[in-house]
Amino acid sequence: MTATNEQVMENWKKNIILFLGSQTLSLFGSSLVQYAIMWYITLNTQSGIMMTISIVCGFLPTFILSPFAGVWADRYNRKMLIILSDLLIAVSTLILAILFLLGYESLLLLFVMSAVRAIGTGIQGPAVGAILPQLVPEDKLTKVNGTNGSIQALIMLISPMLSGALLTMASMEIIFFIDVITAAIAIFILLTFLKVPAHAKALQKQTTSYYSDLKEGFNYIKNHDFIKKFFTFFALFFVLVAPVAFLTPLQVTRSFGADVWRLTAIEIAFSIGMILGGVFISTWGGFRNKIHTMTLGSLVIGACTFTLGFIDLFWLYLIIMAVVGVAMPIFNTPSTVLLQEKVEGDFLGRVFGVLGMIATSMMPLGMLVFGPLSDFVKIEWLLIITGFLLFLLGFFLIGSKVLIEAGKPISKEPNISEESSI
Repeated sequence: MTATNEQVMENWKKNIILFLGSQTLSLFGSSLVQYAIMWYITLNTQSGIMMTISIVCGFLPTFILSPFAGVWADRYNRKMLIILSDLLIAVSTLILAILFLLGYESLLLLFVMSAVRAIGTGIQGPAVGAILPQLVPEDKLTKVNGTNGSIQALIMLISPMLSGALLTMASMEIIFFIDVITAAIAIFILLTFLKVPAHAKALQKQTTSYYSDLKEGFNYIKNHDFIKKFFTFFALFFVLVAPVAFLTPLQVTRSFGADVWRLTAIEIAFSIGMILGGVFISTWGGFRNKIHTMTLGSLVIGACTFTLGFIDLFWLYLIIMAVVGVAMPIFNTPSTVLLQEKVEGDFLGRVFGVLGMIATSMMPLGMLVFGPLSDFVKIEWLLIITGFLLFLLGFFLIGSKVLIEAGKPISKEPNISEESSI
């Protein structure tokens, strides 16, 4: 190996800059494509059903692949898995760009593209979640995850503006080519500059089958009440958050006007909020008990979702969207760090894989109900109902003794099992 675990930790600042830098470039190109596809479908169809089909195509492959990708993230070099997933997305985007240049433009192609990109995301997600503890000291995880959230939010701020501008001045294939270029640069950075050894399990000769490793991962989750309750909460949360996550652009189009600038504005407001929230959580660090911090974020998200159902002034709508953005890192960062701290290194990939499976199944299930329903029921009513339920769900966290105990500071509460791969 070119670097030992000790050397990686000694140079963790340099390594995390390289890693987050490469992921920022990759995310930037992907975000341009994501917004372009979403707005193309929204503005050309204004159909909840078409949006639902696109969303399902973008999540179903990830759902199917996530548990297996979690096994791969625990068995193989996580850096190489991230590179391969970026390569898959880049090649598929290049093919789509060429087809568009040749005049083969259709919704079907965009649906297929969303599915292929979801495969790459399904491979990458567990690997990224599991590799961070290999790159960062444990006491820096909250700061790094919070910073990463701010970087992602900054990309979300820039991407809709640039994507909207490109859609008015250039063709879809231009956006596709930008994604290919940024992915190629990200892959080059990871291959050339980031030196991180494979984790312990990846260095061992694999003597068990994929099925055995998958079963072992599910048994690990089953035998820990904290993870079971944690995932139960997320399953309910992802169902209820689907309308505010996916139907707000359609709501804006129907209630305020079918203008690209309006769709851009809500994404900008949300992204500014996320930047501020990421800076806030990385600076503050959250309450001593991470579950309390998650509860705060959950309650704010629920209250804001509820409020979005009543607002008829667009500027006020933007302010509430910004507050939702602030709450997201306050909710997401401690939840990610909690898993990274509490779960054994050799099981991190599988645990994050199952979490990805939950996210990518529950949100589409929610959209299978809320998407078609939005063509018959006002989206405002859907936001009011789900916002109220999200607010109530926040009390599930602080009402669980198991979760409260797990959320205590690491110095006072030992890990589920001591981290052995770092």
